[in-house]
Amino acid sequence: MTIIGLVRHGITDWNLEGKVQGHSDIPLNEEGRMQAQLLSQRMKGESWDYIYCSDLGRALETAQLIGEIKGIDVIMDKRLREVHCGLIEGTTEAERVKKWGYGWSKLDLGMESQQDVMARGIAFINDIVERHPDQRVLVVSHIGLLGYTLKRLIPHEDIGEHLDNTSVTILKKGEHRWECELFNCTKHLDGGLNDE
Repeated sequence: MTIIGLVRHGITDWNLEGKVQGHSDIPLNEEGRMQAQLLSQRMKGESWDYIYCSDLGRALETAQLIGEIKGIDVIMDKRLREVHCGLIEGTTEAERVKKWGYGWSKLDLGMESQQDVMARGIAFINDIVERHPDQRVLVVSHIGLLGYTLKRLIPHEDIGEHLDNTSVTILKKGEHRWECELFNCTKHLDGGLNDE
C-alpha cells in the first residue's frame, strides 16, 4: 500500500505578519530554516522513497533540506502550489477589510476556487499512487492545498485543526479509503526526538 507523508513548509515573514501568500514566492525566514533543519533531522530516522514539493521557494527549500539528509532528489510539481489568492495576496485581514469591507471574502477577487484546489490536489495524489505503488512518498506543500486535499481524502476524520509549519501528516491507502495514521505532528519542534 502507498504511504504518503504530507508536510507544510517552514515559517515565513508573511506567515508571522498575517499576510496571504498564495503564489507569491516568499522565502523561509531564519525561524523557518531552523524548523526545516529540525524536520530534516527527524526524517533522517524515517524511511521515505521519494520527495515531491511545490515549486515555490518556501516549500522547495524545506524539501531540499530533507532531500540532502536522505540522499533523495526532490521532484517539483506545480500542482502542489498554494491556493492562488488573486488580489488578496500580500494583504492582512485588516488591509482587506479597509479596502473591500467586511464582506471581502464574498467578492470575486480572483481567488482560485476550493473545488479547483481540491481537484489538483487529488489529481496529484492519484498520480503518486499509480506511479509509486507500495512506496513511501513525502510531499512538501502549503496549508491551503494540503487542507483542502485532506478534506477530500479523509472526510471521515476530524481534521479541523490548523496545520502547523513543518507539521507531518501521514496517510495510508487502504483497500477502500485513505486512513490517517498521524496528523499535524511537530514533535521535532518540541524536542520530541530524544528517544530516536
